[in-house]
Amino acid sequence: MTKVIVIHGPNLNLLGLREPDVYGTRTLAEINEMIRLHAEKLGLEVTIVQSNHEGELIETIQQADERAEVIIINPAGYTHTSVALRDAIAAVRLPTIEVHLSNIFSREQFRHESVTAGVCRGQISGFGADSYILALYAAKRIAEEESS
Repeated sequence: MTKVIVIHGPNLNLLGLREPDVYGTRTLAEINEMIRLHAEKLGLEVTIVQSNHEGELIETIQQADERAEVIIINPAGYTHTSVALRDAIAAVRLPTIEVHLSNIFSREQFRHESVTAGVCRGQISGFGADSYILALYAAKRIAEEESS
């Protein structure tokens, strides 16, 4: 069974309350339940982590190869600022999929730059909570390709 770790970055614990016009009304708990259900249907084993702390996110990435074959990450605000997060993703060499609920390219100019995307296999953005579900399908495909 393919193991996937889903990492939620800062402020995502406020989903459902935080700017629902941008991020939707689903809570993080509801999104995590969606992720678990779809992962099970796809035959994926999923671990889900959320932190508001950059160092904790970095440590989770550094330890990901011990418990996952693919990383799905929503770096949230760190997408645009964290070279350290980027370096952690590059260091572990696990296929990584960057996810965003909103279309970062249709928002403020400063959100158009992702320092983490360059070390990720791909990026899925703009589909709300379904961005995570699409990433699960991509994770399954990546794992299948890498095992064959």
